[in-house]
Amino acid sequence: MLTWNEFAAVRPDLAEVGRARFYQVPVGEGYLATVRPDGAPRIRPICPLLTPDGLFAFIIPSPKRADLLRDGRYALHSCPTSDNEDAFSVTGRAEARPDAALRAACAATWFAERKLTAPPPGFDAELLFEFLVDGCLSTKTTGYGDYEPQHTVWRAGA
Repeated sequence: MLTWNEFAAVRPDLAEVGRARFYQVPVGEGYLATVRPDGAPRIRPICPLLTPDGLFAFIIPSPKRADLLRDGRYALHSCPTSDNEDAFSVTGRAEARPDAALRAACAATWFAERKLTAPPPGFDAELLFEFLVDGCLSTKTTGYGDYEPQHTVWRAGA
C-alpha cells in the first residue's frame, strides 16, 4: 500500500487525473465503496480530501465508518462528469488517523474548501481516515457513447 503522495511520485500522471476527477467542483466528491459485515458492498457519496499530506476523508458516525473500522478495504470512484464518461477510481485500505496535528491540518483544508471559519455541528464526532492506494483505474473517453474508451490500470508493485 502506498500513501497518495507515494502513488503520485510513482505515477504523477494518474495522480493528476485523480485530483482533477475528485475535484470537478471546489470540494472533493466521490463514491466510497466499503465492505458490509455480510461481505456485500456498500456505496455512499463522500467528500475526499487531497492535502499535502495525502488522501483523506472525515467520516461521520455511520455504517460506512463502521465498515472501514472493521474491514478497511475500499474503492473510491469519481463522480460522473456532465460532458463525457471519463472516470477515476482508487482501491486500497483506509486507516483511521487519530493524530491531532494531522487532523488539524486536514480540517484547515476542509474548512478552507468550504469557506468555513468554524467547524460545523458534529464535526468533532467525525473520524479522519487516510486512504492508502494499491491500485487505480483511469478512463478517458471522447464523450458520451464512446465505444472505445481508453483505460489505464495501475497496481502497486506491478
